[in-house]
This record gives sequence, C-alpha cells and structure tokens, in this order.
Amino acid sequence: MKIKEIMTNAPACCAPETNLREVAQLMVEKNCGAIPIVENFETNKPVGIITDRDITVNTLAQGKNALEMTAAEVMSFPVISLSHEATLGECCKAMERNKIRRMVVVDETGTCCGIVAQADIARAAPVFETAGLVKEVSTEHQVAKTV
Repeated sequence: MKIKEIMTNAPACCAPETNLREVAQLMVEKNCGAIPIVENFETNKPVGIITDRDITVNTLAQGKNALEMTAAEVMSFPVISLSHEATLGECCKAMERNKIRRMVVVDETGTCCGIVAQADIARAAPVFETAGLVKEVSTEHQVAKTV
C-alpha cells in the first residue's frame, strides 16, 4: 500500500512568518494537531512542521508570549518527508527512526501534497505494524551519559 492512499490530501499549510494565533486557529478549523510550514505558497515546499505541542513547549512552558511569535520561531525543522509513492512500511520505518507521529508527504517536485498521522496508519495497517509504530515512536531517545 502506498502512503498516498491513506494520507490527508492537500493539508492546510502556513508560511514561516505566520503568527502562532493564526496557526492555532487553523488547527481548530481543520481539527488537526500539526501544520506543515512551507517556504511560500507558490512553491509549497515544506521547510518545517508545527504541532500543538511545539506551541505549548516552545512558548507557554518557557514563559514566552505566543501571541507575539511566528511559526518559524517554534516549528520543528528540518522537515522530514517522504514521497507520496513510498509504501506504508517505509513510512512506518521513517516515523519510528525519527520518533515522529506525523509525516509530511511530497510529490515528485518536492511540493507538500499530504500528511500521514499515526491515526491514518492505525486505520490502514495491520495491528502488529500499528503497535510497533506506536511503541517505537513513544520510546524516548537514549541520552549518552558522560563520566
């Protein structure tokens, strides 16, 4: 199965200069927790992704005023993406390897054309594959200890 068969097509996107209030409002309108950030709306090339968690952790938890910040200030980058022709298995492996819950999908020109979330995989993949993905993505990164 190809990820283009299960992805959310043409996801809402924002530019790096979009203020966080607009990003959050778009998340509410589209009922989603992640928005790809594109360099501009002409090329729609992804440069990052912003999640509701990014907004909370990188603003409120640090005592910053989210209403005075832009997507570029809190987005995760560089963006990790896969071709819409990638298989479901390739997508799961990439998400596991990178410890991410959502994957930006690009077409043959590198344009953002979709997004795949764990929920999309849960609806389409065998139970064992979904369980493996959730387990691996949820496992914390091992931090090297110094002596």
